[in-house]
Amino acid sequence: MRAVVQRVSSAQVAIEGQVVGSIGRGFLVLLGVGEADGPEQLERLWSKIHKLRIFADDQGKTNLSLADVDGELLVVSQFTLFANCRKGNRPSFTQAGSPHLAEELYERFVERARQDVARVETGRFGADMQVSLVNDGPFTILLDTDELM
Repeated sequence: MRAVVQRVSSAQVAIEGQVVGSIGRGFLVLLGVGEADGPEQLERLWSKIHKLRIFADDQGKTNLSLADVDGELLVVSQFTLFANCRKGNRPSFTQAGSPHLAEELYERFVERARQDVARVETGRFGADMQVSLVNDGPFTILLDTDELM
């Protein structure tokens, strides 16, 4: 699994002009599922995101996690995180998980996050979405479960 985690002061996702999810301070997570992903990768990724200490403490050091600041979470599916651009100019998405697998793991990821975070909002899997955010920092982290311990 791959994720782009952005620390935000606010974020929202709209479909056909209607806001379907919005948060205040927290993380916007763009989530991609690969063909070889399963529950182990989901748990590893969530554990890392949930414990990321990228909010400032009283001394301005990035020492606080999402839980420490009562942060909110907006999760948006994004298969394009598995784009392969090595050859040519048109990305290949053959490493992305099938729509069935990706939707299942996306929904399970959201449910797992809801066990730890009071407010979890989402986009809609497979929809054409418009995502708006105010990136706080800016602070953006790329995570890939193949590279996480």
